[in-house]
Amino acid sequence: MTTTEPTTARPTGFSITVPEHWARFDLSDAPFAKARQQALKTARTPVDRIQVDDLFRQARAINRAARRRGALWGAGTATAYSDALFLGHVMVFGIDPGDDVDMSLPTLTKQLSRDGVGPGTAESASQPREVKPVTLSHVGEAVRIMGIERASVSADATVEMLSMHTLVKVPGGSTDQFLITCCSPNVALAEQVYELFDAVSDTFRFS
Repeated sequence: MTTTEPTTARPTGFSITVPEHWARFDLSDAPFAKARQQALKTARTPVDRIQVDDLFRQARAINRAARRRGALWGAGTATAYSDALFLGHVMVFGIDPGDDVDMSLPTLTKQLSRDGVGPGTAESASQPREVKPVTLSHVGEAVRIMGIERASVSADATVEMLSMHTLVKVPGGSTDQFLITCCSPNVALAEQVYELFDAVSDTFRFS
């Protein structure tokens, strides 16, 4: 008598949901130019305009870096509120670390966790990086890396970005994974931003 082991169909795509007013990117610079023009219309003072330009300079730098690294999809917003301009981005990457790379939670925790850094160092203003398991509603177990990272926006300038990366293994026996990356320069709103990014990441599902 022979038996056949059950197999899991390998997904060929994904879906993820962002707030309705967020723009879906074609990963070119055109959406940023349009959003910047709209944001500048709401700027009341020269200082406000400088802040808008700075935020969009950061956004373009992130977008271009993502394209170089093979981003599959992106979305984002530049929403002006009465007391702040919120800038947020979500991108999904397809990655294949290969059989030789250990992507287990213990290994990632050891390699990526960052304890508090002493004063006077380049990262002294950054929070510790946290690596932890999470469960997404539609795909199950995943690994999440959170923290404040320094992003280069020019040859001599860096900014701090709230970041949330969620690694989701593709079922079916391959080493492929999806990486959901969320980031925002609104560091002062860390708690609210992370709650939003968690909710967006939780909508991820295979197709």
